Amino acid sequence: MESGSTQLTGGYTSDLLSDVMAHADEGGALITIQGHKNSVAVASLVGLTAIILCNGRRPADDMVEAAKGESIAILGSQEDQFTVSYKLASLLGLCN
Repeated sequence: MESGSTQLTGGYTSDLLSDVMAHADEGGALITIQGHKNSVAVASLVGLTAIILCNGRRPADDMVEAAKGESIAILGSQEDQFTVSYKLASLLGLCN
């Protein structure tokens, strides 16, 4: 992926990485509490552009390094996954 801005196209909320691999859509964000490098590996495999860590979780150092290598943004929130999912869906115009 080239450096620069990337537009999110959706999101997927899960802490079960096999579920993310099976159901997340390319171009979206993973909304999770899993702050380790395996989340980055799965995000890269699926073609996700960002990982949003919820509940104030902090990424492990190896996660940050892996994300840099894959050009995947790591974002954080103090809010829970339900709230972050709703806010992202609202921002993307996916809520009626």
